[in-house]
Amino acid sequence: MSDTTHQFPGTVHVGRPGHPGHPGHLTDDTAGPEYAHYRIVPAKHHARTAGTVLAIVLIGIVLNSVLGNPRWGWGVFVEWFFAAPVLSGLARTLVLTGLGALFGFALAVPLALARVSRSPLLAGCAWAFIWLFRSIPPIVLLLLLNNLGYLYETIWIGVPFTHITLLNQSTTDLISPFFAAALGLTLNHAAFSAEAIRGGILSVDHGQREAAAALGLPGTRQVRRIVLPQAMRAILPTAFNDVIGLAKGTSVVYILAMPDLFYTVQIIYHRNLEVIPLLMVATVWYLIILTVLSAIQVHIERYYARGATREQVAVSPLAALFKHWRNVRAAARSESTAARLAAHARTTSDAGTTTGWAQRRVGGKVGIHNVSKSFGTLKVLDNISIAFPSGSVTVILGQSGSGKSTLLRSINHLERVDDGFIDIDGDLIGYRREGRTLYELKEKDILQRRRADVGMVFQSFNLFPHLSVLDNLVEAPLASGVPREQAQAEARELLARVGLADKADAWPRQLSGGQQQRVAIARALALKPKVLLFDEPTSALDPELVNEVLDVIRQLARSGTTLIIVTHEIGFAREVADTIVFMEGGRVVESGPPASVLGDPAQARTREFLSKVL
Repeated sequence: MSDTTHQFPGTVHVGRPGHPGHPGHLTDDTAGPEYAHYRIVPAKHHARTAGTVLAIVLIGIVLNSVLGNPRWGWGVFVEWFFAAPVLSGLARTLVLTGLGALFGFALAVPLALARVSRSPLLAGCAWAFIWLFRSIPPIVLLLLLNNLGYLYETIWIGVPFTHITLLNQSTTDLISPFFAAALGLTLNHAAFSAEAIRGGILSVDHGQREAAAALGLPGTRQVRRIVLPQAMRAILPTAFNDVIGLAKGTSVVYILAMPDLFYTVQIIYHRNLEVIPLLMVATVWYLIILTVLSAIQVHIERYYARGATREQVAVSPLAALFKHWRNVRAAARSESTAARLAAHARTTSDAGTTTGWAQRRVGGKVGIHNVSKSFGTLKVLDNISIAFPSGSVTVILGQSGSGKSTLLRSINHLERVDDGFIDIDGDLIGYRREGRTLYELKEKDILQRRRADVGMVFQSFNLFPHLSVLDNLVEAPLASGVPREQAQAEARELLARVGLADKADAWPRQLSGGQQQRVAIARALALKPKVLLFDEPTSALDPELVNEVLDVIRQLARSGTTLIIVTHEIGFAREVADTIVFMEGGRVVESGPPASVLGDPAQARTREFLSKVL
């Protein structure tokens, strides 16, 4: 076989050592033709071409059949398409569709939230409603509501077991055919939409809810700003299918002699016997309605797709114009705020009051008193007592399953302990103390305590993907009542300190893992917590990205904030920690200064663990 290699000019060829194609031999013949002058012949796809020709032929046959057949009665179609009775019926169809969709979704959201609530009674009642109204055919439901007067002569609304009356009216006078139609379509639509919304809520990663709770966002804000916007990507396709079904389903109101679009067309063709042309009038109007709904669906899906991929989602010209107008207003509002902050920064810098990371602050003192926690029969924390001094940096070591992360989550009250107590600066986590009596706090009070005292950085980042980097940082301060301009200015300063000033408007998915973790740290710092918890902040990162996150934590360790870090980075722990805690089987085996625990451990189990990781 010949060893001759056919070479293109200006290329590198790989072959046997000593051969001109070997990596050490570069061919750079500039005398030959350039690639720019080559003619490219596209590949031919004969099957695709045949399919295209066949599709064109079929379209021509259909158009010829429809437009060339006089029995379709296109003259009658044109005559009645914009006729007053047809437009009146169309308007009633649109009103019923709008009312059914509006009130149906308004009822479906609380039904879906009740279905996923922790209250068995609420979940059971919501399930019963959905089961009932999904089971009853719409036409039967409309007839039942229209004839409700046979069961109840009057409808009374007031305060039960009193004489206070808000409404007392004849049922037949109150429930007109239109009211029965709107109510029936609403109840039917709500039952189906509630399940679509519940499915969307369940599709949101649990870490997103934990991150929102760790930031202390109120429950309603968690649902409105974090859960539902992400759930919408799963909800929208099914929801618009339901709306489209509702628009077509309005035709069943003919049973109540309601002159909607379909019933109006029926009346006309019973009079003039032009059945096909009149049915085509209804068909084309339904096609227009559904086309408009589909266009709206595309626009809304594009809106909620923000941040779902690393690519920038294209926006419509109208949305782009609105965004530009909003940005101009925001820039005008924040100009004076930015100037004030810049002046303040220069003043504090001249006074030497900054550390290069943040102003010195007093961290919180954390006390853990006889804490135990079990998951079923598995005891994860076993009567732990330990203190973390104010401003200290503590690193917790231990093998997987030793209880490190559960201890961290218990400090933040993401996990409720079974026994014992945890306090920050003497204030118990999860309880209010009056004398020698402890009152368990409600969830909203716990969330408020988190906002004031504890921040947390998760192993898997848990950034909100539908919010920009800047919006991730300002969400919790806004919930705490901080003005938007101030929150944004402080967030941009934090981003600059973690080296991401140019990423404020990026989506989390457009960032590397190290960048996402630095954003997560900045987000936790936005509320200026007394205590900051790190749950293995580098375990989800490539080795090359670890140092950029550890550098941020090194700077933060000098700020005065109390840091409690779960990590496997022994070298980092030796460098930054004041105290090393080694855990095994839910207990603290050994704790002390890094030189003692890492250099000369007192416990055999500690020595065995370190021998495997060092």
